[in-house]
Amino acid sequence: MSACLLGRGVRFDGGHKRDDFLTGSLADFLDLVPVCPEVGIGMGVPRPPIRLVGDPERPRALGVDDATLDVTERLLSFARRCVPCLGDISGYILKRNSPSCGMEGVKVYDPSGMIVDRTGIGLFARVLMETKPLLPVVEETWLKDPVLRGDFLTRVLAYHYQFVSV
Repeated sequence: MSACLLGRGVRFDGGHKRDDFLTGSLADFLDLVPVCPEVGIGMGVPRPPIRLVGDPERPRALGVDDATLDVTERLLSFARRCVPCLGDISGYILKRNSPSCGMEGVKVYDPSGMIVDRTGIGLFARVLMETKPLLPVVEETWLKDPVLRGDFLTRVLAYHYQFVSV
């Protein structure tokens, strides 16, 4: 899962997005493995923020304040190396709106900084979902809804018993 959700200070500003449900109730039942793609590619903490720019189907991950900062290939390369190394995971929880980890609805900008689309997918999330298309994947906000949370946990268990514990 996205490391910032577990309270790790890995966000661009050195902060986190600790989620009490994930670190409390859910952590009692599941082994949670933290991953931060931006830290994984060697970006520091704190670091310059990035955003998705260009074609929503193939956006670039560029610096917000300095568009010459292009970490697209590094993020994609990290994701292609990292996802297979996650081993026998049974589900994944991603950070909403992240240019790395958002699974849907991530803002995509044009080079001048104007939002051109709100259907982007974070670069790591896209590789994860393409590489493991049957893996249950959600954003953390979905787990606040009891019905969606129950659905996700049911899919995690079904996936685990179908594909992992074989």
